[in-house]
Amino acid sequence: MVLEGVAETRDCLFLLLLCLTILIEVLECAAAASQGLDGEGDVVCPSVCRCDEDFIYCNDRGLSAIPPLPPSATVLYLQNNHIDNAGLPTSLEHLSTVRVIYLYDNELDDFPMHLPPSLRELHLQDNNIRVLPRAALARLPQLEKLHLDDNSVSTVSIEDQAFADNPRLRLLFLSRNHLSSIPSGLPASLEELRLDDNRISTIPTHAFRGLSSLRRLVLDGNLLANQRIADDTFSRLSNLTELSLVRNSLQTPPLNLPSAHLQRLSLQDNALIHMPRGSLDGMRRLQRLDLSGNNLTTLPRGLFRDLESLGQLLVRGNPWHCGCNLRWLYDWLEAKGNTITVRGLTCQSPERVRDMPLRDLTSQMDDCELAAAGGGGVGGAGSAAAGGAGSNRMSGAGVAASSTTLSPPQGSLFTLRSKRPGLGLPDTAMDYTLGSSGVGKNLALNVKPLSHDSIRVTWSVAQPSSSFRLSWLRLGTSAAMGSITETLVRGDRREYLLTALQPVSSYIICMVPLVSGSVSKGGMIGGDTDSDEAPVCAKAETSDPNLSEVDQGDDKGSEQITSLPLAGIIGGATAIVSLAFIFGIFCWYGHRAGRLSSRDHYSRNSSARKSKHYDDYIESGTKKDTTILEIRGPGFQMTPMAAREPLQPKPIREDYIIHTIFPSNGTGLYKPPNNANNSGYGTNRGYREGGIPDIDYSYT
Repeated sequence: MVLEGVAETRDCLFLLLLCLTILIEVLECAAAASQGLDGEGDVVCPSVCRCDEDFIYCNDRGLSAIPPLPPSATVLYLQNNHIDNAGLPTSLEHLSTVRVIYLYDNELDDFPMHLPPSLRELHLQDNNIRVLPRAALARLPQLEKLHLDDNSVSTVSIEDQAFADNPRLRLLFLSRNHLSSIPSGLPASLEELRLDDNRISTIPTHAFRGLSSLRRLVLDGNLLANQRIADDTFSRLSNLTELSLVRNSLQTPPLNLPSAHLQRLSLQDNALIHMPRGSLDGMRRLQRLDLSGNNLTTLPRGLFRDLESLGQLLVRGNPWHCGCNLRWLYDWLEAKGNTITVRGLTCQSPERVRDMPLRDLTSQMDDCELAAAGGGGVGGAGSAAAGGAGSNRMSGAGVAASSTTLSPPQGSLFTLRSKRPGLGLPDTAMDYTLGSSGVGKNLALNVKPLSHDSIRVTWSVAQPSSSFRLSWLRLGTSAAMGSITETLVRGDRREYLLTALQPVSSYIICMVPLVSGSVSKGGMIGGDTDSDEAPVCAKAETSDPNLSEVDQGDDKGSEQITSLPLAGIIGGATAIVSLAFIFGIFCWYGHRAGRLSSRDHYSRNSSARKSKHYDDYIESGTKKDTTILEIRGPGFQMTPMAAREPLQPKPIREDYIIHTIFPSNGTGLYKPPNNANNSGYGTNRGYREGGIPDIDYSYT
């Protein structure tokens, strides 16, 4: 019996142990299922997300924390949620296969700490991250792209050497933050750096030191000015292919721009007023140049001499002055043909070519070429300053002169100015008089000051000429100092406006007609031409700008006086017509008033004969009481018939007798046509004979 009891106990213990073993296996399977794994290790997607192989889409779910994720995930889409730093589980750093994480547009205040070390691309835009700690970035040794746009990162909040442990970082976006300078300690592996829309105002020499691999640099929308950029700042970026400096305060391009590999240069929406010659030298690979939205009026000759690969030139939004100063650019564009796309090269001055593209000024450029030939040969269009006048080499009296640049241009479209050593003033012993007009053999010249800085020149000729040579010189200066100005005017013109002159100055203005073949010989004033006629000269003096309009010259006063007779005639005629009209109105009114007065006088005489002078309205009315309803004026009176019928408590109908009221002065509402002979006029009988009954009944 004892042995049997022991055997039964042993069997019970064995069964109990077997049950415990089975229970443990079941619990382990349940735990594995809760972690997203079955017996074979397949991926189980979180219920709030959508999974496509290794891509986990948990974006736009309103999440405040990241749910448990399968360890095989490679790309996590977690953007547009409400995830804060507390919602980032520490288990993220154990996901060794994750390569890309999108966490933009969330509620992160600090840089995430527990991210997978295998991460290569991290998007943290549109958060509120303030600090970039080196410890957090050191956990991401394989990071290549870091997007931190639209955060609150400042220069002082980036720890020293924050990117020292990120040797593979190639792209860093810090747009729209609070940076006041270029971050220090950037890795040498960086290829693209975006710092646009910050508060950067100064770039020192060492700002980009060591960034020899940088290819794209964007500094748009900062506070950069030429005075705060070191001369050799950009020269260290030898491999730069794109530089963008849009929306700053630059007046000229920065010095020593990298040229070897640069392909895109964006300088639009600055304050550029001048492009120095040589600022684009060496940029043989440049494909796109944007100068839009600046204050450029001209470009110096030779600026594009190395731009062999340029395919896009964007220059809209500039006040271009299209004269001889841009003749070189016109020729350059013609030579490039369809290989280059130009946008916005539209003339704003002079007025005659406003809103015309430079490429359409064929005839004007031909005139410029003719003017260059007349000056002894133009050595190119020359460099031009912001005023827009082209500089040229011209020879006069056999002496070659060096080119100069003067701004702004005088006269109209194509004005040539040059130094002319050795040129003298017009000889006063010649057969013309230096007055406001001059007359020659075939030319009559007249000059008239219009303002303190402009003179109008008009002329007439007896014989047509192919062109005219016009020159002017301000007295009191030496001709050797370059004060003589000359221009070539087409033969069909008969007037010219000289502008940008000195106030309170005397000018000698000379003109000579040119015949065919005389354009290229000699100077203008004191020079030789093929024409037999000597220069015709006149003298004019500009006024003082401080004087009033009345004192600005006899010519202006005489012009005003000349215009007075016509104005007086018109004004006098208008006054006479007005007076006649007013007089007619008065006559008509007086005639009408006289007729009314005579009619009233006749009526009063008739009333006087009756010896009654009562007011019609008082006579036609009756005294007010409680039984009479009174009407003021010729009309009726209504009297209740209380005396004829017994008074009822609530009468349903009331009867009234309507009596005609007759004024005593013989006037009334109704008059018979033969009232003059009617003896009963003014009595009840007269009205009865007129067909009006005495009593009518009216019911209400």
